[in-house]
Amino acid sequence: MIRILCFMLLLLVGLAQISAEVSAKEGNLVYVVGIDGLACPFCSYGVEKQIQKLEGVEQVETNIRLGQLRIQMLEGKTLARPQVEAAIERAGFDLRSFEQAEETDAP
Repeated sequence: MIRILCFMLLLLVGLAQISAEVSAKEGNLVYVVGIDGLACPFCSYGVEKQIQKLEGVEQVETNIRLGQLRIQMLEGKTLARPQVEAAIERAGFDLRSFEQAEETDAP
């Protein structure tokens, strides 16, 4: 029974890694955004919700400890700093930094 559970766990981990690799498609822009005051999962949910509303956003990942978002765009789509700043302000926070990053960078 333990062997089966271990096998299933390894299988799930492997599938998660494959899924992450597939989602980081070549040619898709990625932005790393710093946010002042991001302190809890509830805060990050509000910010993520506003960012997801922006046109072309494919995926948003949050690192609460660093106060950063990693925003992955759909192929051919870009973000402008004013768009992101307005979305973050709607969520009640302040934009600290905004930069385009490599797909392999993590927040």
